[in-house]
Amino acid sequence: MRLLALDTATSAITVAVHDGQRVLAERTALDARRHTELLAPLVQEALDLAGLTPDQLTDVAVGTGPGPFTGLRVGLVTARTMGLALGIPVHGVCSLDALAHEAAAAGATGELLVATDARRREVYHARYRCTEGRAEPLEEPAVTRPGDLSDEVRALPTVGRGPLLYPELLTRGGEPLDVSAAALAELAVHRIRSGAPMPAEPLYLRRPDAATPGTAKSALAAGGPNRPAGRGTGARRQQVQPTRAAVTEDQSEGQQ
Repeated sequence: MRLLALDTATSAITVAVHDGQRVLAERTALDARRHTELLAPLVQEALDLAGLTPDQLTDVAVGTGPGPFTGLRVGLVTARTMGLALGIPVHGVCSLDALAHEAAAAGATGELLVATDARRREVYHARYRCTEGRAEPLEEPAVTRPGDLSDEVRALPTVGRGPLLYPELLTRGGEPLDVSAAALAELAVHRIRSGAPMPAEPLYLRRPDAATPGTAKSALAAGGPNRPAGRGTGARRQQVQPTRAAVTEDQSEGQQ
């Protein structure tokens, strides 16, 4: 296995390469408004560090959010495009699951809340139970104002940027703050081997602030729900270079 993992659901644009046993390379940049510009170079850098070319990949894993519309779409379009061009499967992993997985692997135990910035004074959130280095989701991801969460939930140790944004409302539980592609890759490898369904479908949770170009929509739709891109279509693997997603960042998403 030679898996490329990427996530653009948070302010971290993050890419990693995993060989099924360990992480070979990881590259990350923090910039909430430059997902489109930074992702392709990071993919190339990670592949170079791992000593691989795109046509040597066997799988792609992508964070499915939840996250802001245009930022999240950059990663999904890129993953779908690479999967289709290379004829390899594309696997989706909830970005909140990756954060919880990293916290559990670092020693978190008991119930944990993951909360990330949803803008508009809201957070994306989900609860998990951490045992023996693994995080089990207790609920589906949701979006809400942190003050509307119950006192019991707000008292849980919380990872992600939620506690930094709303320290008076959420209890900080330490690292991680942003999604790590290395953690996402590890979780993806585990789920692929267990045969768990991994649809590469976005978790937007709310409508976008503005319409996006039709080209991006068609690219994201390639392959259909939970269909490994390029499989069963007679398409053969092609040598390609990572391409920029056909998405324009929308400045309106940064407004509270």
